[in-house]
This record gives sequence, C-alpha cells and structure tokens, in this order.
Amino acid sequence: MEPLIAAIDQGTSSTRFLVFNAKTAELISHHQVEINQSFPKEGWVEEDPKEIMQSVYECMERTCEKLCQLNIDISNIKAVGVTNQRETTLVWDKVTGEPLYNAIVWLDLRTQSTVERLINKAPGRNKNHLKHKTGLPISTYFSAVKLRWLLDNVDEVQQAVLSERAMFGTVDSWIIWCLTGGRNGGVHCTDVSNASRTMLFNIHTLEWDPELCRYFDVPMEILPKVRSSSEIYGWMVSSKAGSLAGVPISGCLGDQSAALVGQMCFKEGQAKNTYGTGCFLLRNTGTKPVVSEHGLLTTVAYKLGKDEPACYALEGSVAIAGAVVRWLKDNMGIVQSSSEIEKLAAAAGTSYGCYFVPAFSGLYAPYWEPSARGIICGLTQFTNRNHLAFAALEAVCFQTREILDAMNQDSGVPLTQLQVDGGMTSNRLLMQLQADILCIPVVRPTMSETSALGAAMAAGAAEGVEVWNLSPDHLPHVSSEKYDPQINSDESEFRFARWKKAVQKAMNWETTEPCCNTNGMKPQLRSGLFLLTLNYIYSITVYIPMKSISQSKVIVKFS
Repeated sequence: MEPLIAAIDQGTSSTRFLVFNAKTAELISHHQVEINQSFPKEGWVEEDPKEIMQSVYECMERTCEKLCQLNIDISNIKAVGVTNQRETTLVWDKVTGEPLYNAIVWLDLRTQSTVERLINKAPGRNKNHLKHKTGLPISTYFSAVKLRWLLDNVDEVQQAVLSERAMFGTVDSWIIWCLTGGRNGGVHCTDVSNASRTMLFNIHTLEWDPELCRYFDVPMEILPKVRSSSEIYGWMVSSKAGSLAGVPISGCLGDQSAALVGQMCFKEGQAKNTYGTGCFLLRNTGTKPVVSEHGLLTTVAYKLGKDEPACYALEGSVAIAGAVVRWLKDNMGIVQSSSEIEKLAAAAGTSYGCYFVPAFSGLYAPYWEPSARGIICGLTQFTNRNHLAFAALEAVCFQTREILDAMNQDSGVPLTQLQVDGGMTSNRLLMQLQADILCIPVVRPTMSETSALGAAMAAGAAEGVEVWNLSPDHLPHVSSEKYDPQINSDESEFRFARWKKAVQKAMNWETTEPCCNTNGMKPQLRSGLFLLTLNYIYSITVYIPMKSISQSKVIVKFS
C-alpha cells in the first residue's frame, strides 16, 4: 500500500477527517460531524471548544473504522495535517486543560464598539492604521479584538493571565495542543498563515510584534510559538487518538491558505475562490507582500518548511456565502435542506429584480463596513421563495465579482478563469451563475476537498515525513469541470450595477451610539431608516421610527 496522509479539517460548520493517497492525491476515506453554533446575543457567535475536540476524535475514530472495512492498514498513515477556521479565538487553562470561555467565532460582532474606539483614536481615524505591519484593517473579523474582549470581560481569563495559566490560540493551536498531550506536555504552537490573521503578527518579520501587542494590551507570554506550515510539531499522544497515537502532526494551514495549496496555486498570479460559510478569494503574490489599494487583505499564504521562504497572498474575504443558505433553512424555513436551494432557484430561473445583500455580520472586502446590515430589496407581489433562493445564490456571486474586480485592479493583470472549491461548488446552478456574473470561465475540481488536501500535502512534505513531493513535476493531475459564461456581458453588467445599488442601501445601518434613551434601552435603528422583517414571505412587518411622534414607533402589518 502506498503511504497515506490524513488531514483534520475543522471548519465553522463542521469537522472532517480525511485520508489521502500521498502519491495520487486520491481521497481514500473520510468522516464528517456538524458543529453547533450558539448565538447568546444579537451579533454574537460562539462554539464550544470541547465539542470541537470531541468532533475531531469522533471523525478520526469513524474514518479509521471505515479504513479497516476497506482492509487498509491504519499504520500506512504517516502524518496528519491540520486546517482550520481562521481568526476564531480561544483561551484555555494550561494546568487544567479546560477552556475558559467558548470559542468566539470569526463572524462575531460583539467587538464593534471596540473597533470603532480604536479607529477613532487612530491618526486620521484611519482603519488601515496598522496595515503596514499586519496587512489587515482594524476590524471585528480578526483575533486581537476578540482576545481583548475576553481579557476585559471574562473573570476566568483575567485570573488565568494573572496566575500565568492562560493560553491563547486559534482553533489550530487548540487542536494541536490537545492531540499532543494537552496539560501533559501539549505543544502550544500555530503556523504563519494563522498567526497572520490575529493583528498581533508582523507579516514582514514573521514574528509576534511587541508594538502590536502593546497596542491591544495583550500579554505576549500567552501567545503560541509561530512555526512554518510544514514541519513536525509533535506526535499524537492523546488517549483518544486510538490507533493514530504516535503519528506526527506535521502540517498546519488556515483553511484558505490550505485551499490555495490544495489547488496547487504555487505560482505568482494563480488564484482560487473557496465557497464555504464565507467566501474567500486568494491570489498568490510570491515571496513579497503586496499592499492592496482596493480593500483587500495582505496575508501570509504559507511557509512550506522551516528554511523555506514565506509566500504571500492578496485576499478578498466575504463573511456570508454558504451561511445565507443556512439562514434561509434554519431561520426562515424557506428550504428544508441546503441542497433544496438549487431546485428552488432553478424553478425561478431569475430573481425578477429581487436583490439580497446578506450583510449579517457587516460587509467585509472590499468595504470593511461593520455597520452594514442585510437587506432584501426589489420585492413585488409576484416575488416568492423561489426568487429569494435565486437572489441568495446571486448574492454569493455578486460578492465574488466585487472582490475579483478589486483584485484585478490591484494586480493589473485580470484573471482569465477562476479556480473554485468548497462545499457550495456542488451547486451547479451557482457555478453557472458565477461564470455568467464574472464573464470568465469557472473551473471546479471534481474532488472539492481542497483545504484538507492542502493540509495533507503540507504534512506529507514535511522534513522527517517526506512522502509527498511538492515539486512541479510531481504534482498530481486533478480532473475538473469547467463552466463557461452563457449570458452577454451587458446583461451581467446591468445586474451587477443593480446589486451595487442595493449594497449602498445596506450601508451605515447599525450604530453603537444611542439616538434616544426610552426606558433605558438602546434603539437599534437610526431615525429615518426602515427595518423590513420577512416571515416566510407571507407577512411583512415594517417598523418606522416617526420623527413627528416623540420616542415612539408605528407598526404596520401586511398579511
């Protein structure tokens, strides 16, 4: 049997454990477990760190059982790689091994007031004040402000820091620490791609930056050691690792960097777009970081070995992609399953002028506007749930078009086709819509688990493992499916212009500043704005702040 490499893919909505053939990149077996999200308050998104680890153990165990059923010797697994949802922030007690609070997920908005305060005190109120070191704007998205919230608001975290028991990490750090022994000698580390998403890391020196840590008032002793994306960090010793005990963990990449590697975008100028909970377009810029002038992020893509140079990427980040389908299913009941949205949208064939801006967590690239909120506009009596399903899919495509346009402007060399991956790419209608809206071909690999593949490649290529050759001559051929544009560019431009108009309507919606003090409550809307709440599209409630009636509101219901 040829050597096998496994990958833990811990995403926002699920955890997977996948096993690949190191010579052919063939997916041999895998298992997936969904992760629960909790929403304690409006804008808050949390996950249970213990549930995350339990899902990892379950996926490993079930996959090993499946390998045994295939008569495959588990000892052929030579290494494990880790890829993870980035920016999601955890703090735990290194003595007890217990998390001190839930993981604050990257989508979380509780730090909006902190971000506004930081921007207000920055020279010229410039949100890009730290970009020269971090490549990032000051935003609720990144880990430093989430960690600051934990330090300010959770007594257990404060006490653990004072008693030198606290450990901070993103999800990769938590997983590696637990799997390599936890409180009994677990390895506390992260890789450059994950570190570059914290706002505490200097992307030029590739080290934690003392000045940035002082800026956010974060004690450096709680930070993990930063390693390359491909080296042996430690060995699985957890009692729950089972038959994988003793296997080295030798690859670590944030999920979007892992997808860039899995799509084999090793050359400068190559790009990929991943459609998951959010949507993330990365373009390899080589060994020199490129600073965007059009709202994109500069990030460390990967560093495939201790002595290898770091490679950088321009990134366009969209908060809500697959999450809009989950919202239509779980919150609105418009679809019963995620796969149903394609059938509904296909039945409509068009949105009939309905546009959906799913700014549930504000708008990320290229706007970086946390005060934006989701809107649906262009509704008529003819609009039904099929049109909404179509508009939701179009929204994903329009957001990709915005970040692709920004990326083309920054690079000066327009992409001639877009490589795509992620769970949503199984939706053929979405892929065709994307090609139509971009006016370029969209290419989807038949094996869409490219983030896991990238982590496996990094693990298999690590010094001391060396069963996966990443030289261009040895990269495996991956079959793909191509979608060509089927509408003319004028129609595409018209629809995109209408979308941009809708985006402007979503801007500057939320404010943390109170506009009145009725009953000690902070109103969530500024005067003159309208909030449209849709309930199964059978009834509409419009809340209208009335200037002429002091401190009151009028509720009008249409059924």
